[in-house]
Formats: sequence, C-alpha cells, structure tokens
Amino acid sequence: MTQTPATDPAAECNNLTLRKAARYLGATYDKALAPTGLRATQFSILQKLSAHGETTITSLADMTAMDRTTKASNLKPLARDGLVTVEPSASDRRARVVTITEDGLSRTKTALPLWREVQQRFEERFGTEEAARLRALLDGVLGTGFEPWAE
Repeated sequence: MTQTPATDPAAECNNLTLRKAARYLGATYDKALAPTGLRATQFSILQKLSAHGETTITSLADMTAMDRTTKASNLKPLARDGLVTVEPSASDRRARVVTITEDGLSRTKTALPLWREVQQRFEERFGTEEAARLRALLDGVLGTGFEPWAE
C-alpha cells in the first residue's frame, strides 16, 4: 500500500525535513569548497576560530551546537593537516584549547570567496529575506529547551 502525504507520518517529521534540507545544502557548500580541500563543516570551524581566537573544545562545541566528543573528532583532520592546534589548557588540565594556525587562516581566506559565492547563489534562489528568516527560525530551534547532550 502506498502512503499519501496525509497518511505518511514522515511527511510531518520535523527532524527528517530538517535533515534532508541540511544534507542538500551541506552538499552544495561541500561542492563549492572542494577546491580548497575543506568540507563545509571544517570551514565553519575555521571561521569560528578565526573570529574568536583560541577557545576550548567545549566552547567550540557549544558555539556550533555539537557534542564535545564529535567536535573533538572533527578537529582531528584539521590538526593533522596543520590548520589548527589542540593543546592542553595551561589553567585546566582537563580542558583542551584549539587555536587556528597561520595555514588555517590562509586556507580560510582562500575558501571565503567560494563560500560567499555559494551563499549568494542560495540567497538569490531562495530569497535574501527568506534566508534570513530561515536562519532566525533555525536559531530559535536551539532555544526550545531540549538537552540533547546532557548526561
């Protein structure tokens, strides 16, 4: 039996719809940034670090709404490629501090025009006001009170 949108619970699933759009848009940004050797997630990390300077893995995870363990895994290829350093904190041995390197800043600078181009293309096709509203709505999701990474 084929389900119609009215009888298909997945048609109303916020999570599925969000993930489909995220995969679609994420792949678009990945494709645009491919010449730099960066994935969109890596570029976002480097952008955050270039804007905020050194920070702990926990703070970086909070800034990007990600659990600390996943963020630490995402940093490994960036550290391996010399784009960031990850060192123990001088003030708290349990914390690890992430810093963007000169190579990381250079790669971010190279990737920025490619990111701007795909950002502009998306806003032209989706609408500038709609894109701003979408970002605001999605930011609002983060304030719904769920605690997905709480133990």
